[in-house]
Amino acid sequence: MEDVMKNSAPDKKENDIIFSKALKAGKRIYYLDVKKNRKDELFLAITESKKIVTGSTETPSVQFEKHKIFLYKEDFEKFVTGLTEAIQFIKENSSVTTNETEENTISNEGYEIEI
Repeated sequence: MEDVMKNSAPDKKENDIIFSKALKAGKRIYYLDVKKNRKDELFLAITESKKIVTGSTETPSVQFEKHKIFLYKEDFEKFVTGLTEAIQFIKENSSVTTNETEENTISNEGYEIEI
């Protein structure tokens, strides 16, 4: 995983990202971007990017499907509480096989975090 610090520059959408962390997880990459809005308030943009390959093996077409949510400071506590409860429920109520566990492992420079 990689931490990226960027300087904020006016009128440049890409430079609105002041901190970024990428989490590679199987076929998906999750981006956690801290951005600044027009009022100089920080918020979190979470993006899921999934690689989609279509076409034949001779002429494959690669596209990325992206989904975003924006999380604002006033919602952090409720979001984390809800996310923690949902993850705990899944852990307590599902049987995971070895193959499923490997697919859901996020690697972080030698450390592994299972979700």
